[in-house]
Amino acid sequence: MRGVSDRVGLALFVGVSIFAGGNAVGIRFSNRELDPLWGASLRFGAAALLLMALMSARRLPMPHGRALAGAIAFGLLNFGVTFSLAYYALVYIHAGLGQTILSMVPLVTLLLSVGQRQEQFRPALLVGVLFAAAGVAVISQAPLREAVPLLALLAVLGAVMAFAEAAVLAHRLPRIHPITLNAVGMTAAAIALFAASFTVGDRWELPRLAETWWALAYLVFAGSVLTFVFYVLLIGRWGASRTSYVFVVIPVVTIMLSAWLDDEPLTWSLLLGAPLILFGVYLGALRPPRRRDAPTPTVR
Repeated sequence: MRGVSDRVGLALFVGVSIFAGGNAVGIRFSNRELDPLWGASLRFGAAALLLMALMSARRLPMPHGRALAGAIAFGLLNFGVTFSLAYYALVYIHAGLGQTILSMVPLVTLLLSVGQRQEQFRPALLVGVLFAAAGVAVISQAPLREAVPLLALLAVLGAVMAFAEAAVLAHRLPRIHPITLNAVGMTAAAIALFAASFTVGDRWELPRLAETWWALAYLVFAGSVLTFVFYVLLIGRWGASRTSYVFVVIPVVTIMLSAWLDDEPLTWSLLLGAPLILFGVYLGALRPPRRRDAPTPTVR
């Protein structure tokens, strides 16, 4: 059974990496016509409606009490806070730099998990993060020379913290079906994003270009529904810090998709950085821990 579980976990890991890797490309096409927070509001509003319909079709119960509060808190952190900050930051900074900073998510998740006594510290996790972050830095070395506005930098760092804490929170919640957790979470986040979009004065207009509709459809179905349902399932199997290594694979997928769909050149930095990232992911997330380093299972 352990072998089957590991294969399922690996399949979820690959799925999240690919679907989330397309998100940045989809957002890039969406942002060409839609204001950022308005585009995010449409994305998560539509995804929430889809998941609520799926909940109804499968007759999944609505959580109550602590479970409901936890699902709302997860959604506000994982979707609302994270994407409000990330969308703002990506107006001012290069996507490569944003992805480089987001590669800190595994390290921050590890530190938060250890600090909140959810997982035990293992040196291999930290070493893997350092290798992976170095690989993403090599891939994004050109944007690192650009001047970065302080508020944009603080915003993307805040997104890192929100994403990491959401992963830790998801592992501590009462047992909730992933569809329900994401439906409730995305509904709460969509309300928050609509409010943020209204506050900053975004233009509330529907897309007129076909490519924008295609991008929005991808972001709703693959980039939101499938990605985050798979993500929560993966957290349940692998734990928060191990799951968060997906954030260092996503930039590689994004760059390859951008080269294919958006004519971005493949550079020597990708050829050098990708092996560092993959080695870091293997070392920190995929390599079975030695017996003396194995973490104590979390009681749920």
